[in-house]
Amino acid sequence: MRATRSLLWLAVLAGLLLPAQAAAAESAAGDTPRSAMLGYLQACRDADFTRAAAFLDHSAQPDADPALLARRLKVVIDQKLWVDLDALSEQPEGDSQDGRPLVDQVGVIDTPSGPVEILLKRDAASGQWRLAGQTVARIEALYDLYGMGPLGDLLPSQMFRDLGYLKIWQWFALPLLVLLAYLLAALATTLGLRIALRITGATATELDDELLRAASGPATATLLVALFMLGSLPLGLAAPVRSFLARAATALVMLAVTWLAMRLIDLAAHVFERNLVQRGDTTALTVIPVGRRVAKVFLLAIAGLAALQNLGFDILSIVAGLGVVGIAVAFAAQKTIEDFFGALAILVDQPVHRGDFCRFGDRIGTIEDIGLRSTRVRTLDRTIVTVPNGEFSSLQLENFAARDRIRFHTILGLRYETSADQLRHVLIALKALLVAHARVTDDPARVRFVGFGAFSLDLEVFAYVDTGDWSEFLAIREELMLQIIDVIEASGSGFAFPSQTIYLGQDGGLDAERTRAAETEVEAQRARGALCLPDYPPERLSELENTVPYPPAGAALAPAPERGGTP
Repeated sequence: MRATRSLLWLAVLAGLLLPAQAAAAESAAGDTPRSAMLGYLQACRDADFTRAAAFLDHSAQPDADPALLARRLKVVIDQKLWVDLDALSEQPEGDSQDGRPLVDQVGVIDTPSGPVEILLKRDAASGQWRLAGQTVARIEALYDLYGMGPLGDLLPSQMFRDLGYLKIWQWFALPLLVLLAYLLAALATTLGLRIALRITGATATELDDELLRAASGPATATLLVALFMLGSLPLGLAAPVRSFLARAATALVMLAVTWLAMRLIDLAAHVFERNLVQRGDTTALTVIPVGRRVAKVFLLAIAGLAALQNLGFDILSIVAGLGVVGIAVAFAAQKTIEDFFGALAILVDQPVHRGDFCRFGDRIGTIEDIGLRSTRVRTLDRTIVTVPNGEFSSLQLENFAARDRIRFHTILGLRYETSADQLRHVLIALKALLVAHARVTDDPARVRFVGFGAFSLDLEVFAYVDTGDWSEFLAIREELMLQIIDVIEASGSGFAFPSQTIYLGQDGGLDAERTRAAETEVEAQRARGALCLPDYPPERLSELENTVPYPPAGAALAPAPERGGTP
């Protein structure tokens, strides 16, 4: 019971003391310059402009609305003045060293007509500090310069409650401003693009049209930022908010410029690729994709550093930190760095290009793509092999696509029954065949008797076929081999069997008539001094050159005979 009574007495005492303490706090709120300015700003943040008006000496404006003056002064301060409360005096007498007793300066607002001081003055009667009458008398003029015009008078006072650095109505106004700026920017760029495309449509090139389309997106973003910043001027945003928006707008414009630069890089790469394809120069086609990626990465790095500097970060510290991090990453990513430099080595040295058929190590395939990290090759089994560039660049690469002609080489084994003159006949006829063939280069083109084999007389045939296409080479080689068979048969000789043969009966042997004919022809050439061994004379080579057509007569691809000739 006693405890209950004690609690009741404490409650009654608290009820009596708390109002007294609140009144004392209210009365003490203006006892010093700092407390007076703090009380005014807190009342404005609470949108209680009637309470804020108590901190104004509006004796010089007896007919004006004190609450309206308090609100307008807050708008002007938000626009043009940063109030440093710590710089204001905490003494009831104010700052005694400024040469103006009982008057303290809050700050100075620069106007076209000159600086205007925002002053606090101690009332002699009450001892309270208030905003000086000469400052209150300039509120209307300052508001005309830096206020919100009729908008500030139309909105209710509760909309001016501070929520962070923005007032409530500004939180609603900014999203609407972004939407309106976007609609206007999109409309303006769309109309401008259509008009510009009609103008550039009359030109012979399409490059100007592609440039306009590439710039449309970044132009919309830049115009959006410009319209938003212009539209934010009448909103009366606080100085910190304006400073933040200015930095953000600069960063967004830099991003838009980066976006445009990246689009221009893509467009330039596309134009280069198209020109190279039109000229048939595919050497640099592999370099363009990698160069485009490297340029984009470098551009993004520069733009990122510039954006961070614009936002207030210390770029030198960041770069120094990146250097330390880069060393650590270099140790941790040695293989990745090795692959990157391997890609650079491939692109600079260009041993292979995209689309080339080559041998790498002990495998064969066609180059599909050369990236920053790896090279993809499609094998003869139609599978994709991915090889890290560091390993690929160290392999022995044989590029079949780079050859200008293909070697034709074979060893012929003739039967041991072949006589020396028959062999001479074969050598001369085969050399004539190589020199006369339209698709065989005559230097070098050689046929030589190279040795006595275990079961044959060995002849080496060596020449180059004038083609880089393997499929075409196979067709030419096939026809050459068929004509070689014809030459061997015409000489009366034959190919040796690569095995031991037991004759159970007498075979036909060599053709005696053709053997005599070949020997007689060789004797006649020797007698005339026209035996073309060991080489053909130059005049005979010129007579034989290109006299054997290819494709051969009668083939489907052979040219049709001229009409009007002898059938």
